[in-house]
Amino acid sequence: MKEGSTMQQDKENDDTKKAQPSEEIKTEAVVKPQKQNTRLIIIIAICVVVCLALGLLGSKLYSIFTQAASNAQVSKRDTVQNDGNKIVTKEEEDIAGVVDKVSPSVVSIVTKSQSTSRIYGVQDEEGAGTGIIVGKNGYILTNKHVVDGANTVSVVLADGTSYDNVKVLGTDPLNDVAFLKIGNVSNLPVAELGDSTSIRVGQKVVAIGNSLGQYQNTVTSGIISGTGRPISAQAGDSVENLTDLIQTDAAINPGNSGGPLLNLQGQVIGINTAIIQDAQGIGFSIPISATKGILKGVLAGGPVERAYVGVNFIPITADVAKHYNLSVKKGAYVYVSDDQSAVIAGGPADKAGIKNKDIITKVNDIEVGDRGGVSSLVAEYAPGDTIKLTILRGGQTMTVNVTLEAYKS
Repeated sequence: MKEGSTMQQDKENDDTKKAQPSEEIKTEAVVKPQKQNTRLIIIIAICVVVCLALGLLGSKLYSIFTQAASNAQVSKRDTVQNDGNKIVTKEEEDIAGVVDKVSPSVVSIVTKSQSTSRIYGVQDEEGAGTGIIVGKNGYILTNKHVVDGANTVSVVLADGTSYDNVKVLGTDPLNDVAFLKIGNVSNLPVAELGDSTSIRVGQKVVAIGNSLGQYQNTVTSGIISGTGRPISAQAGDSVENLTDLIQTDAAINPGNSGGPLLNLQGQVIGINTAIIQDAQGIGFSIPISATKGILKGVLAGGPVERAYVGVNFIPITADVAKHYNLSVKKGAYVYVSDDQSAVIAGGPADKAGIKNKDIITKVNDIEVGDRGGVSSLVAEYAPGDTIKLTILRGGQTMTVNVTLEAYKS
């Protein structure tokens, strides 16, 4: 039994020995699956990263392709076969040509003055207007009311160049015109002055000015609506009676005062001066010919002097002709009253033999009326010039030569 037991034990020992390798195998079998799981995790992680990268790349490509597809789907705008905006008419060419030619000669005028009130005391005020370069060495033509009362005057050219050394040389005693001079300048672009005695009602015109004092070189266009218009123009607290004005429907806004009214050749035929505030398209300009006499002396370095004939007169209209039983419907009736002579004693007209109740019909062969009144036509000449007046007296037509003198207020 012992031997059997021993054998049995040996068998068990053998079995044990035989089982040991089996256990080792089992142990190895357990370890191997752990290494495979790690590799699997790494592989999965790599796959995830790759997938993410591919996803981002795919998203980017999709965005690009989508954008391209979207662009490809944008509708094309309809084009006008005969675009009228690109068809330049003769009138547009003319206006554009006027603007190109004259704009460099149009300036903005800025003034500074002081006012006194009981509440606020002394206050600084700033004004703005427009001017026209009429002399290459700095002579400027503008309205009297633009610079009236100003302590300082500045001029700004179309290219933005500003000048503060500006002097008011003087003003026309009988019209809303002032003459300025910029110091120490030369070769400024000068505007060409036209002939306001030959203008026509219905004629196309262009106005350029510093609208509202802030829109420099604003361009408007219209026609001449009338000539020989009288108005009472108010500037601040003062009122000035103006005659022989050009009426136009070209927009003239505050700040345009002193700017040019131009024909389609780019010639100045008027100085924009007034508007009727409660009306649409009614503006007025001073005929440029009415400034030429004073300008002639100013450009020669002389004083601001206006020539005058030395008569008081009534512009003849149909109503005036009917009231005074006159034989003509145009001209100037040299008359004030039966008790007072309209001829100024010792004046140029008196020296030339003009009498009370004469009718002046022409100034140097230009008819008085639609082409200008006596004041405007005479103002084209300088003191010392001799002009020929055609007069009607007692039904007889005659001519007299008058040597003009400087007006004295």
